[in-house]
Amino acid sequence: MQPSIWQILIIGALVLILFGRGRISEMMGDVGKGIKSFKQGISEEEKSASSSPQIDTKPTDIKAETTTSSDKTAG
Repeated sequence: MQPSIWQILIIGALVLILFGRGRISEMMGDVGKGIKSFKQGISEEEKSASSSPQIDTKPTDIKAETTTSSDKTAG
């Protein structure tokens, strides 16, 4: 069962009466701004991911890097 053109027009008229033309256009403007900021965020994320250097996650040996004062005087 598909809605006929008259049913769609009646529903559209009811929505227009309930919310008003200004409110609907305001909501659509907010949706457009949201989509625009989402696309901008995605493109910024892709740029930062492709331009960032790869971080070496291999653990380092802390004991080998640090020397104590007793090591310096013993040798």
